[in-house]
Amino acid sequence: MASLEGRVAIITGAGRGIGASVARQFAAEGARLILNDLGAEADGRGADSSPAREIADEIVAAGGQAVSDGGDVAETATGQRLVDLALEHYGRLDVLVNSAGILRDRMIFNLAEEDWDAVIRVHLRGHYSTIRPASAYWRAQRNPDGHYRIINFTSDSGLQGSPGQANYAAAKMGVVGLTMSLANALGRMGVTANAIAPGAATRLTATVDPDKAAAVDPEVLVAMSPENVAPVVTYLAGTDSDWLSGRIIGAVGYQVTLWNTPEVLRSIESDGPWSLAELGRRIEKEFRPVADGPAPSIFTSQIPT
Repeated sequence: MASLEGRVAIITGAGRGIGASVARQFAAEGARLILNDLGAEADGRGADSSPAREIADEIVAAGGQAVSDGGDVAETATGQRLVDLALEHYGRLDVLVNSAGILRDRMIFNLAEEDWDAVIRVHLRGHYSTIRPASAYWRAQRNPDGHYRIINFTSDSGLQGSPGQANYAAAKMGVVGLTMSLANALGRMGVTANAIAPGAATRLTATVDPDKAAAVDPEVLVAMSPENVAPVVTYLAGTDSDWLSGRIIGAVGYQVTLWNTPEVLRSIESDGPWSLAELGRRIEKEFRPVADGPAPSIFTSQIPT
């Protein structure tokens, strides 16, 4: 039997890129789908309902089941409508995939207020918009063995700090905190939550550095196809991944990685209030051996990030 046979999933950002690849693989594995995509430009401006509709039509033509929606996922009414559509068409909801996103890249000192707000709105409010009604539905089911899934999308840009994407990095680290909170809050209701940190050559990554994107080796582009992110999302959407709840999974090319969960590396304490001199001495002695070293960088690949 296909791994998602009978399961019902909502996928946002499903009209292009990673979201479309996830939709195709979910359908191939037997899932019934609600596909959302505003069809905006990479920076979030404009709207076009045809990308989501075309993916849904493709899936239906191949014998699958899919319904499209062209609403703005950052509108809370859209999130509620997507859950309602799943219940109306299929009578249930098992999986929520939040992959919709936009980019408006600037160095922080050149980042306009509206560009900060637009990116935070799509990535964080867009997650809230769908998660709130989905979690309310699952809570009402009272099924601790439901194998319900929330799969959010974070990014290396947040996890490692892309210098020209302060708004995007902040939003994507917000997704990490949200995911951990969901895993802790909803586990007793049969809901798991994970964050995917993908690496793929898409229209969004191509906007970061078009010249670099155009120069990437064709074999690397094949490896970096969005289709190579879809398998790990499909695994998480199945019924065997409960044990991974709360964790961040990376998917880049043919590599899948497990990210660490933030943890205390070292601590110091005193018998009373710290003096500045003693605090500085102890920090230098105890923390520096752990913290001192090269800063992490995401700019080690020939793939646009």
